[in-house]
Amino acid sequence: MSTKRIVILGAGYGGLQAAKTLNKHLRKHDDVDIMLIDQNNYHTLLTELHEVAGNRVEPGGVRVSIEHVLEYTKVKFIQDQIVRADLENRKLYSNDKEYNFDYLILGIGSEPAYFNIEGMKEHAFPLWSLSDAIRIHDHIINMFKQAAEEKDAEKRKEILTFVVGGGGFTGVEMMGELIEWTNTLRKKYDIPKEDIRLIQVEALSTLVPILDKKLIAKVEKYLKKKGVEVLTNSPITAVSPNTLTINNDKVIPTRTVIWTGGIKAKSFVKDLGLSLGPRDRIIVNQYLQTKEYPNVYAIGDNMEFQDEDGKVLPPLVETAMQSADCAAYNVAAHIKGREQKKLEAKLHGVMVSVGSLFAVAQLSGMPLLSGLPAIIIKHLVNMHYLFGIGGLELVWEYMNHQFFQKSREYNWLLETGIGHISRRNFTFWLVPLRIWLGVMWLVSGIQKIQSDWLGDWVLLGLSGATDATSSASITPLIGPHSPGWYVAIAENIIMPNALLFQKLIVITEIGLSLAFIFGFFTFIAAIVSIGMHINFALGAGLPQTYGLPDLWWIAASFAMFAGAGRSFCVDYYLMPFLRNQLRYFQKNRSINRLKGWKR
Repeated sequence: MSTKRIVILGAGYGGLQAAKTLNKHLRKHDDVDIMLIDQNNYHTLLTELHEVAGNRVEPGGVRVSIEHVLEYTKVKFIQDQIVRADLENRKLYSNDKEYNFDYLILGIGSEPAYFNIEGMKEHAFPLWSLSDAIRIHDHIINMFKQAAEEKDAEKRKEILTFVVGGGGFTGVEMMGELIEWTNTLRKKYDIPKEDIRLIQVEALSTLVPILDKKLIAKVEKYLKKKGVEVLTNSPITAVSPNTLTINNDKVIPTRTVIWTGGIKAKSFVKDLGLSLGPRDRIIVNQYLQTKEYPNVYAIGDNMEFQDEDGKVLPPLVETAMQSADCAAYNVAAHIKGREQKKLEAKLHGVMVSVGSLFAVAQLSGMPLLSGLPAIIIKHLVNMHYLFGIGGLELVWEYMNHQFFQKSREYNWLLETGIGHISRRNFTFWLVPLRIWLGVMWLVSGIQKIQSDWLGDWVLLGLSGATDATSSASITPLIGPHSPGWYVAIAENIIMPNALLFQKLIVITEIGLSLAFIFGFFTFIAAIVSIGMHINFALGAGLPQTYGLPDLWWIAASFAMFAGAGRSFCVDYYLMPFLRNQLRYFQKNRSINRLKGWKR
C-alpha cells in the first residue's frame, strides 16, 4: 500500500489545529505521513501582538515553539518557505527543495491590505507579524528619545503624535497599549502629558462595528476618558513621513501611523490558479475543498466560505480553528473511505482588550461584559487555547509573561504587587530553608510516634515541634477558641474516626518531611504544609493559642513556591519527566515508555 502524504502549509491558528486533528484521527495509520511547513520555527499569537508593540509582554510571550506543540505526534515539522506551487502535479517548491503531496491544506494566513492609500505601505507601520510588533515597539521608544532632545515645541508635538489607523479589534487594542505605555515613557523621559497626542482614526461611523452598540459606546467612552481623539467617518487618504491626511483635506503632523485597517490573503495565493473571492480569498465548498482541486483545502483567512444563509465567515481565530478542524477531519475521512462533513461554524463571541485594565466581551449565552469580568474572560480564553495546543506548560508560560514578568509601570497597587512577585532570584538559596522545614516535619512526626499520640486523641502543639525532641507539648483537638463550624466537623467526622485521622496526620508529616528534604513534589508539599497548619491553627483557636512563633511554618511553606524544588532535589529530574509524559498523554492518550526521561 502506497503512503499518503498530507501537507499543511502554514503554522497559524488554523495550521496547528489541522495538525492536531490529523494526528488524532490518523496517528495509528503507518501508511500516512503528515507534514507541517512554515517559514518560522514558532507559532505566533497574532491576537496578542499589540502587547509586544506596547511593551506589555516580551516577544517570547507571543511565541510558541512549533516543535513543542508537535512533540510526541506523528506530524513532522519542516521550517522552509514555499515560493511556488504546482497543484496539478501536486508539488510545492521552496528556493532549494521540492515537496510532494497527496492532500494539501492551505493555511498561510493573510497580510495587511492598504487599499491603494497613497504612501500607506511606504510610511505606515503595519501590525500583522511579530517583526511588525517589535518594529513598532522600537520606533515608539525612539520617538520619545528624540522628543526628549528636541527643543522646537511644534516638532516635539509632531514626534509625540501617535495615530492608529483602523478602529477594529487590533486598532483599538493597540491604542489601549499606547495609552498605558506612553504614560510610562513620558515619566521616564520627563515629557509633559499635554505634549502627547493619541488619535484613533476609523473610516466607518463607529469603532469595532461587530460589537453590540452598548459595548461600542463603552469602548469609545474609555478611550476618550484617557485622552484619545476618536475620529470616525474619517478615511485616511494619504500618508507621508511627517503627515497623515484625512478626507483629502485634514492634515495631521505625525511621524507614527500604525496601520490596522484591513487584511487580505497573502499574494502567494493569487498565483495558485484557484478561484478567488474578495480580498483574494479562495472560494471553497461546504467541505472546504477548492473548486479546481478536491484534494486541496483552504482554511481560516485563506478561504471564502459562505454559510447556508449566504453569510461570509469573518476572519477570526475561532473561524480558523473550526475550519481547520473540519478540513483535517475531511482529509482523514477521505483516506479512511468515510463520509466527509460540512463546515457548521458556531462562533461563541468576541472580546476586545483596551490595555491591561479594561476590556469588553460579547459572548453567546452570556450578558454583555466590560471591565474586570471581560479581562478575566479574555485571559481564560487565551489560556484555554494554549492548553489545547501545549498543555499546562504553555498556560504557565502565559501566566508568567502576563502576570509575573514586569515590562512596564502600572498604577501604584499593580506596580507594588507585580514588582515584588516578578523579582528573579537564585533558587538554590531556598535549599537550606527547604531542608530545615523537612527536618522539622520529621521531628514532629517522630515525636508523635514516640509519645502516646496514637492512643488518646491529642494534637502536638506546634511550638513544641520547635523545642528539643526530648519532650512534646500537646493541645486538645478542639480549643476554647475554635470556630463553631470547625468544632462541628471535629465532633461529627474526626472524633468518631480518631485513630484513622491520627495515623493519617503522622503519615502526612513524615511524607512532608521526605518531600522537603529530598525535594520531590515540592510545590504540592508546600500547599499541604500550609493546609496542615491552618488546620492546627483552627483547632488551637488562632490567635489565642496558636501564636506568632508557630507562624514560621506557614511563612516557610509559602517560600517554597518561589522555586525551592528547582535546585539540589529530585524535582530537577522528576518534573521534566512528568512534563514530557503529560505532553505525550495529552496528544496520544497513552504513556510514553521510551522518551519520558528526556529533559
